[in-house]
Amino acid sequence: MITTNSLQRTLGRSGLQVSAMGLGCWAIGGPWKWLDGQGGWGDIDDNESIRAIHAALDLGVNFFDTAANYGTGHSERILGRALAGKRDKAVIATKFGFVVDEANKQVTMRKDDHLQYVRQECEDSLKRLNIDAIDLYQLHVWDYPIEKVPAMVDLLESLVKDGKIRHYGWSTDSVEGARLFAQGKHCASIQHDLNVVLDAPEMLKVCEELNLASVNRSPLARGALSGKYAKGTTFPQNDVRNDEWSKDHFFAPTLNQLDAIREILTSNGRTLVQGALAWIWARSEKTIPIPGFKTVAQVDENAKAMQFGPLTAEQMKEIDSLLGR
Repeated sequence: MITTNSLQRTLGRSGLQVSAMGLGCWAIGGPWKWLDGQGGWGDIDDNESIRAIHAALDLGVNFFDTAANYGTGHSERILGRALAGKRDKAVIATKFGFVVDEANKQVTMRKDDHLQYVRQECEDSLKRLNIDAIDLYQLHVWDYPIEKVPAMVDLLESLVKDGKIRHYGWSTDSVEGARLFAQGKHCASIQHDLNVVLDAPEMLKVCEELNLASVNRSPLARGALSGKYAKGTTFPQNDVRNDEWSKDHFFAPTLNQLDAIREILTSNGRTLVQGALAWIWARSEKTIPIPGFKTVAQVDENAKAMQFGPLTAEQMKEIDSLLGR
């Protein structure tokens, strides 16, 4: 059996060594409003969030992904508190690009030129995280206009030069956009959706070809791959998973196909969650899934997936066959 510390990956061109699994810090931001709907994952306990981050460090996890959006800065603040005195043990990624109103717990889209706000947004994140430099600074605007990408890359390169950030990436599912962003010298990653039911062959091809880390959001399909939820499950009113996107994009397709692949995912004593992460590691050497968490127990289950390592090539083929790929 592999030990938890032995499953490491390189964060794209950065050369930084990170745990094969990071932690997504969206849920620990607590409730907030996104446009007209919910942006958070329900109520939280900040002390439990901090205990969970400490548990992750103890289990060999050193990569943490947050965003200014999450709880309108609250996630960054909690991560900063948890990592106080432990900065050297963590690779910290955050994201920028939206209007974050902390007082009203509201996030909205920018209507004017993003470029004039990036430096201030970076300073705000540094302050909330209580750090001197961000390891990976990611554009959060998934549909940022392609024609504006070169200017954005130039600005991010200037932040690297100033020592504010070390590397940067883009959270997008646009393959064309990823290629363009990757022309920047210090571009290290693309963050995109990937899970056993929602494959992303074109994006993975780009990451492999251009030596970028593939940072995987929704590795558990917003919880649909946890085995905890049925088709009729409802969530609290302040949980983003009530929205149509969650239902149509993650829950319906996943729950329709989960039984077909359950046995393979739970092979060798893995839980369903651990099998879903194992599929991602086997899919490409560039992948770094970032499952979300709210509790120590969730972190424990996620991190222990690293002990089992990836699925085998035969299991991967069998899953493709069962899912008609």
